[in-house]
Amino acid sequence: MSNATDNSPPRVPPPTKHQLALMIWLCVFPTLTAINLAFGDQLRTMPPVLRTFVLATIAVPIVIYGLMPHLHRLRAQLLNRDRQVPR
Repeated sequence: MSNATDNSPPRVPPPTKHQLALMIWLCVFPTLTAINLAFGDQLRTMPPVLRTFVLATIAVPIVIYGLMPHLHRLRAQLLNRDRQVPR
């Protein structure tokens, strides 16, 4: 009997702490750079704590909901590609 899960790709283990740190950095650095380039003039006049609050409020949802899911899928595809056995 064939099971529907037979054709599904193997489960990918969660990233190591070093992989996760790299993935976060790959998302956070360009996000903060883009936000600073787009809103730098408006942010420059704010006190540092308020500026950091605004940056974090904008950047965290972009990173967590926008970029990290794509990076996790890309990592899974790369790991599954390496695990595939040629037929």
